[in-house]
Amino acid sequence: MVNVAGVFITLEGIDGCGKTTQARLLADWLEASGHCVLLTRQPGGTAIGEQLRELVLSPKNHITPEAELFLYLADRAVHVAEVVAPALAKGCVVVCERYTDSTLAYQGYGRGLDLDLLRRLNEMATGGVTPDLTLVLDIPAAEARLDASRLDRLESAGGGFRERVAEGFRALARAEPERVRILDGMQSIQAVHEQIIALVGALLKTTRPVERP
Repeated sequence: MVNVAGVFITLEGIDGCGKTTQARLLADWLEASGHCVLLTRQPGGTAIGEQLRELVLSPKNHITPEAELFLYLADRAVHVAEVVAPALAKGCVVVCERYTDSTLAYQGYGRGLDLDLLRRLNEMATGGVTPDLTLVLDIPAAEARLDASRLDRLESAGGGFRERVAEGFRALARAEPERVRILDGMQSIQAVHEQIIALVGALLKTTRPVERP
């Protein structure tokens, strides 16, 4: 499915790589540039999604990899239908923290679930809505910026898990170099932001997203 009117940008990477900061900076830049912008996240972004986020990330819950997968897919299906697809149809630039690549990296490379199956399930959950550009903030697993006093369930999975996930994102970038771009997340916040707006600016020159009213 082609994003007919809008532009869909996703930010990816292991937990603690700086995605939230860069997503907000990008959204602010886009708004200042006059674009209609939606900043959102997965899991979350809807009332049901926030409930699923609490369920799947709570360290109190013990969840199998398969159950974890389907919780994320349920969140994604609702989020795309209620938030992402309508915003794209209006011609907005959608900036989303995490999307289908996180499922491949975390549940595929991290948990060991079948990658081809994950791709088919992602296709079903999203209806084929695909990012125009995916930005991966790459950092060594040992450098993840996490608060040890308040780790969620996935953040508690350990350095070995994070390293498998990080390598998963790198493999995805190697497989789709035109869509998935790797950025050195160990640079300063400003340096990363400047590289992001250069990539996004180049993308926007080839598209015509709607300007903010």
